[in-house]
Amino acid sequence: MSILLFEDEYAAQLYPVTIGKPVFAISCGSFRLIDQVISIGEAVRWIVRPHLRKVVAEDFAAHHAKLSTTSDPILLLNAAVVPSVSAKETVVRLLRAGRPGIVRCGARMAAALLPKGHALPSERSSAEELTLFTDSLQLEPLDAELPLLKFPHDIVRYHLEIFRESLDCRLTGGAYEEVSEGVFVASDARLGRHVVTDTSDWPILIDHWATIGSCAYLSGPAYVGPRARVLEHAAIKECCSLGHTTKIGGEIEATIIEPYTNKQHHGFLGHSYLGSWINLGAGTCNSDLKNTYGQVNMIYDGRKVKTEMQFVGCFIGDYAKTAINTGIFTGKTIGACSMVYGFVTTEVPSFVNYARSFGQVTEAPVEVMAATQARMFTRRNVVQRPCDVQLLRDMYELTRHERQWPGEPLSL
Repeated sequence: MSILLFEDEYAAQLYPVTIGKPVFAISCGSFRLIDQVISIGEAVRWIVRPHLRKVVAEDFAAHHAKLSTTSDPILLLNAAVVPSVSAKETVVRLLRAGRPGIVRCGARMAAALLPKGHALPSERSSAEELTLFTDSLQLEPLDAELPLLKFPHDIVRYHLEIFRESLDCRLTGGAYEEVSEGVFVASDARLGRHVVTDTSDWPILIDHWATIGSCAYLSGPAYVGPRARVLEHAAIKECCSLGHTTKIGGEIEATIIEPYTNKQHHGFLGHSYLGSWINLGAGTCNSDLKNTYGQVNMIYDGRKVKTEMQFVGCFIGDYAKTAINTGIFTGKTIGACSMVYGFVTTEVPSFVNYARSFGQVTEAPVEVMAATQARMFTRRNVVQRPCDVQLLRDMYELTRHERQWPGEPLSL
C-alpha cells in the first residue's frame, strides 16, 4: 500500500501561508499532515506545485518512496486534509478496507482509493490533470469524512478544534515525565525557576531540548516544540503551538508558530498563524477581536470572505519582518518576505516594504531577501542551498500580481 499526497487547485487560496511550502507542511493542532501520513508506516509520495518540487524533494527525501508496481493499492490524499488524529484514523480505515472509491469534501476530492492495476498519475501532474484522471475512474463514494483547509483562517479554526486531541496523541506516544499536575516534560527539556502553569483545562507538553525561562506563565493546552525557547516573563496562554527552534516572549494566545520564527519581545499575538523564519520586532501587537465584537471578514486576493469567527488575528508568510511597535489590525494577512512598519490597516503584499501609515509602500528586491535569508540561516547553522534561493525567486514571480493591486499602487 502507498499514499500519494496531492495539492489541488485551492493551494494558492491559502496564500500567504503556502507561497513557500506545500500544503501538507502546514502545522495545525501541533501536527502537519505529512507527519500524520508518515506515522502510518506506508510508502509516501507527493504531487506539489512546480516551484516547490526541488525544495520538497530535498526537505523530505528520507520519506519519499518510488512505486515500482501498480498492483498495490494507492490512496490519493488531498494535502489540505486537516491533520487531526481523527483524519489519520480515517485514512488507516480506508487503507485497511481496501475498497476503491472516493471521499469528497463539498466539491473537492479529499481522498480516493484507486483500483489495482490502474496507471499511476505522474508526480508532475497538474491539479487539473489529476482531477481528470480520478473522474475517468468513476469511483463510488466512500463513507468517510475528511475536512479540508480552504482559507488561512481555517488553520486557526481547526487548530482550536483538534488541539486537545493532538496533545493527547503526543502524550500517549511519547516518553514524558509529569513534573507537576498536567505538565509533561521531555527528559532533556529545562524549566527555569518560578515557572507558573495552569493545567485546569488541559495539559502542557514541553518537548525535547526546549527551555522555559524563569517566571514564565503557561496555560494548557499548550505545546512547546523541540529546541523552542520560551523567554522569562512570557505568557503562553491556551491553545498555543510553538514549532521547533522558535524563540517566544511577550503574550501569545491560540496561535501557531512555525519553526525558526522569533517573537522574543513584549507584545500581544492572538488567534494567529506565523510561518517560518519570521521576526517580530519589540512591541509588535495584533488585534484578534473587532471593536464591535462581531464576526471577522477576511480579504483574500481582493475578495471578501466571511470567517464566521469572532476571534481572528493575523496570518504572516515566511520570512516576513516587523519593526518595533508595529500594530496589526484584526484579520490581516502579511505576505512572505515583507518588511512591515507602523500600523497594518490593509492586507500586505509579498516582497514589499510596507509603511502605509507613513505614506510609503515600496518593493523589496528579491536579491535583498536572498542575502537576508543567508544571514538568518547562518545564525541557526542552516546551510543555504541553491533550491532555497531559487524558491525565493519563484515566490517573487508568483506574487508579482499582489504588488499591482488596483487601489494599492506602490511608490517605486
